[in-house]
Amino acid sequence: MEICPKCGLPVQACVCEQIVKSSQRITIGKDKKRYGKIVTVVSGFDNAVNVKKIAKSLKNELACGGTAKDGIIELQGDHTKKIKELLVKLGFDENSID
Repeated sequence: MEICPKCGLPVQACVCEQIVKSSQRITIGKDKKRYGKIVTVVSGFDNAVNVKKIAKSLKNELACGGTAKDGIIELQGDHTKKIKELLVKLGFDENSID
């Protein structure tokens, strides 16, 4: 059985990611790319959080394309209204999302 080096719990019961999720300052914004296309930018993720996994679940929920690189998630289209509740569902603290 593998043990998490940070919290000392078994890997299946590890709580490190939940603790990190609640202590982050996440910002949601819009950006204009070329040809006038709008993208939603979600930034402020800590290194301990799997940004690619979060991006994948957001893209599935919102039925859009996007990318995750350098701790920033870009989603195609304007999703600023829906994204906050989806991040709260994924375990982030509602007060830490701007």
